[in-house]
Amino acid sequence: MDPTLLDFLLTFSAILWEAMPFIVVGAMVAGVLEEFLPQQFITRILPPRLLPSVMVGAGLGLVFPMCECGIVVVMRRLLRKGLPLACCIAYLLAGPIINLVVIFSTWFAFRDHKIGPEMVGLRCGLGFLVAVVTALIVHGQYRKYGTDLLTPLAHPGSPGKGQTSTSPAAGASPRRSMFQRLSHISATALHDFVDITVFLILGAVLAAVAKQYIAPDEVERLSREAPLLVIAGMMLLAALMCLCSEADAFVAASFTSLHISGKLAFLVYGPMVDIKLMMMYTRIFRPRLILIILVAVTTQVFLYTAIVHLIYQLNGWTGLPG
Repeated sequence: MDPTLLDFLLTFSAILWEAMPFIVVGAMVAGVLEEFLPQQFITRILPPRLLPSVMVGAGLGLVFPMCECGIVVVMRRLLRKGLPLACCIAYLLAGPIINLVVIFSTWFAFRDHKIGPEMVGLRCGLGFLVAVVTALIVHGQYRKYGTDLLTPLAHPGSPGKGQTSTSPAAGASPRRSMFQRLSHISATALHDFVDITVFLILGAVLAAVAKQYIAPDEVERLSREAPLLVIAGMMLLAALMCLCSEADAFVAASFTSLHISGKLAFLVYGPMVDIKLMMMYTRIFRPRLILIILVAVTTQVFLYTAIVHLIYQLNGWTGLPG
């Protein structure tokens, strides 16, 4: 077999099979939460003051782990229930990063690089910071424009498409048997699994192709000489790849010669802003709010990861595996 093709297949299969268990676990957790979690429960645990409630919203992923696609759907339901927009934004942005499945998958992907705990801490810390600051910015805009920032489907009090007084979301559905509940969990988990795996396969293919044509020495050189260009490039790559946060760490780890700041930009930006998420946001947010989120997240991720690179450089840390 041609060595180039063999290397491609090895890289592709390594990314795919390392990430697959986390995709399965994440899909199963999402199915269980969809079936058993009362949406009103989240509104009850939030503090009344803005900043604490936004910070709690950013950490909800630790209790209710979901990927970015699932969170978009849940957040729309919570908005209709009257949950403050700022809290929803914080959960939307931080939830795909700050949850136990993603934390463990990130550590697992980088465990052989000897920067597993380091990457987990930086990813969660920056994800939390970006989510909280963006949510506060959105709150300021919401006070000015109100529900004009939301589509009719996301307005507080809106029943939503297909939701009636006898729907489960309204709390008046007949009691279902355990078999029916398990069937619904399986259907939800299978839907999420298929949807996520498609993007994982695409990301694994792109990462394997990139490894064939991008020389490790060149990547390392650019990380040293043009770190801002590398950070911007990895953010763009994350937006184009549309990977699930439960699997993106394995793709980032495949860029072994890339400085930690570039990997960090990829891992923080992707779960918050990518092409599929931008399309999904149009079902909930008006263009003005989407633009606000896009600008706020992009500016912060670029700035914070550039600061991380500078800190590493000033302290003489390589930011590379080993």
